[in-house]
Amino acid sequence: MNRAVMAAMNEAGETAESLAGQVGVDPKTAARWASHGRVPQTRHRAQVAAILGKDIDELWPDVLKRREPAWFRAWTDIEREAVGLRCYESSVIPGLLQTEAYARAVITSGPLSADAGVYVETRLRRQEAVFDRPRPPMTVFVIDEAALCRGPADLMSAQIDHLAAMAQRPNVMVHVIPLNAGLHPGQAGPFVLAATPDGVTVGYLDDQAAGRITNEVAPLWAVWDTVRSVALPRDQTVEFLRARAWMT
Repeated sequence: MNRAVMAAMNEAGETAESLAGQVGVDPKTAARWASHGRVPQTRHRAQVAAILGKDIDELWPDVLKRREPAWFRAWTDIEREAVGLRCYESSVIPGLLQTEAYARAVITSGPLSADAGVYVETRLRRQEAVFDRPRPPMTVFVIDEAALCRGPADLMSAQIDHLAAMAQRPNVMVHVIPLNAGLHPGQAGPFVLAATPDGVTVGYLDDQAAGRITNEVAPLWAVWDTVRSVALPRDQTVEFLRARAWMT
């Protein structure tokens, strides 16, 4: 727990519910601010600190430190301001939809394992920045069924339950490509398309070494149209996920 935040809340007579009401967020979001490493979004920090009668650096001394890799920062800046996100993943659950346990399992399986705690925290902050805004962007995720098959049963059961729950949010659409859809262009690799507030669409491509942002999005749109067309509709995807969770 973040003891400084807990102490400040006690001194000010505030609870997660009362903070949430004053700041305009979900009580679950406000409750996370008292967890170690969880920090309010930029527009909320000063407001929360003022309510608690503290300076920001008293509550979150590391708030100005960027924890994500330098090569990833430009994309997270785009992601948190995007008005729309379209994400395709072929082998893992998209980072924005990962549970904390699944994110930790994925990160510790690769070269970032030494700093897994930092990267898990960064991933959870990204989720808050996208989904916990006053006006969340429209997000569409297309996930190959293969991504649902990789991982121990207990881990995947909770993760798939989370996917099904997220898929029922009004601004979140999740579509699964069943294995029986056969070969398709998306198998060349994952990507994201982000619609920016100024009407521009940019793409993000990930690989084994790093990721890159591209303005050459026409090829990605062509692949997106294909993978979206072979994926299950939204309602069928939710039913598919529920059945899959029961099987695991």
